[in-house]
Amino acid sequence: MRSPLFRDPIFDGAADPVVIWNRQTKEWWMIYTNRRATAEGTGVAWVHGTDLGVAVSRDGGKEWVYRGVLQGLDIEWGRNTFWAPEIIWHDGLYHMYVSYIQGVPDHWGHPRDMLHYTSPNMLEWTFVSKISLSSGNVIDACIYPLPTGGFRMWYKDEAKHSHMYAADSSDLYSWQVVGPVITERSQEGPNVFRLGGYYWMIVDEWHGQGVHRSDDLETWERNGLILNQPGKREDDGTIGLHADVVVQGEEGYIFYFTHPGRIHGHEEDSGYETRRSSIQVAKLEVVNGVLICDRDQEFVLHLGAED
Repeated sequence: MRSPLFRDPIFDGAADPVVIWNRQTKEWWMIYTNRRATAEGTGVAWVHGTDLGVAVSRDGGKEWVYRGVLQGLDIEWGRNTFWAPEIIWHDGLYHMYVSYIQGVPDHWGHPRDMLHYTSPNMLEWTFVSKISLSSGNVIDACIYPLPTGGFRMWYKDEAKHSHMYAADSSDLYSWQVVGPVITERSQEGPNVFRLGGYYWMIVDEWHGQGVHRSDDLETWERNGLILNQPGKREDDGTIGLHADVVVQGEEGYIFYFTHPGRIHGHEEDSGYETRRSSIQVAKLEVVNGVLICDRDQEFVLHLGAED
């Protein structure tokens, strides 16, 4: 499998990918936070003012072509910030949940809202609402259907120690906060999926992806850490960050990003080389009830069409 899988050709800061089949164009789409690694500016302005970048693949995920950024998301005037999209298909519509920050702050600490949009084709988006959750500082939504019906959203609440919180919905429009889910450490970027007979939640702990396992999406137990050791592929020699997982049948693939220039881990931003990021993909396996990811393992990625 090629490495890196994708680099944004405009700002070179592709991050927080979500990978989804576009039923209208018959392509796999990768929609991501379009961090502005090449931008001049003060402080952390480069991680704000971000659009959602779009790359597409027509060969099952092997080759990705940059197509631009999503249009029509603005809910007010000016240059604003969109982070970490989550997109699911349900009942004839794509639903997107994306973290939103007003303007282009050059420091941390500004309010973050969760916005909900719908689209018939992932190009024409209609703003639905600003979702009321457990605080006004929430990011990184992940949505998964509950076995008893309805949906659960997991997200990071930065106002509550950056713990994982959850909210439930019967229709993807109205949400009720359930409360804290995983609280033993700070984390972000949850992703929930089913593979090998279990439900899994991975969370970005900034030293790899923490892994939690569940039989019912209610009770979670720690199951280890993946993408914490450097890989040998090009641009893959650092920790794996904010990931998305695509499961097809018994095969699971994790799409994550790296900061190739941060060879010592989560060090401070010191210019373009430590800002730039690359998207990678690796195979997931479940062995004796443990989620395994060998990022150096060679494999052929061929994502099939989905209904």
